Amino acid sequence: VQLQASGGGLVQAGGSLRLSCVASGRAFGDYRMAWFRQAPGKEREFVAAIARRGGITTYADSVKGRFTISKDNAVNTLYLQMNKLKPEDTAVYYCAASSSVILSQIRNGAQYAYWGQGTLVTVSS
Repeated sequence: VQLQASGGGLVQAGGSLRLSCVASGRAFGDYRMAWFRQAPGKEREFVAAIARRGGITTYADSVKGRFTISKDNAVNTLYLQMNKLKPEDTAVYYCAASSSVILSQIRNGAQYAYWGQGTLVTVSS
């Protein structure tokens, strides 16, 4: 599967953005999907994940209550709605897909075989 992320940009603290990740190739519904991010000078970190059919979601503590992950299998698109953004949310955001990751490893980026190119989110204070 090929992934194309978009929707990043510059926003003031407290603002909102919605990221999208369009998938092409194998059936989108076969994949567990996730968002990761990497801030300058830091390691990549898990943000959120969603089950194949979209019923189960998992969030990093740092974004819980502010971010919402969703997917629309009909249009092969993964979303990340980001509200109440903070300067520390500034990072390149990557979407990722896996057909085999188990729930206990869902935060582990090494379990995801497919990655989008990343989209930059900058939150100004």
